[in-house]
Amino acid sequence: QVQLAESGGGLVQAGDSLTLSCTASGLSFSSVAMAWFRQAPGKERECVAAIIAGATTTFHAVSVQGRFFISRDNAKSTTALQMTDLKPQDTGVYYCAAAKRSAWSGYPTYDDFDSWGQGTQVTVSS
Repeated sequence: QVQLAESGGGLVQAGDSLTLSCTASGLSFSSVAMAWFRQAPGKERECVAAIIAGATTTFHAVSVQGRFFISRDNAKSTTALQMTDLKPQDTGVYYCAAAKRSAWSGYPTYDDFDSWGQGTQVTVSS
């Protein structure tokens, strides 16, 4: 029943910006934490950003701090990931994820999230 749909990926040059969007349905969107994960070729899926249900606390991976920004609009059941100063290392498939709860304990991990979108490709050329 839960559906997460990502959009906004594409091919860009290093230094460019992209904004990814995720629209959710089939869940109480305003009551759960949301996150963006990415998986680079040959690499493990990792959390790059997360936001609690109330939107007052966010997490950004060290590798993207200062460049990526996660936000949410509970009225529209959407989550966005603003990405600036993109680097080739940012290349990968980006997944939207919904958590089991309103927040995570400590730092967000894979097991905190149980609903996933199909992913959107982001490719950054040098």
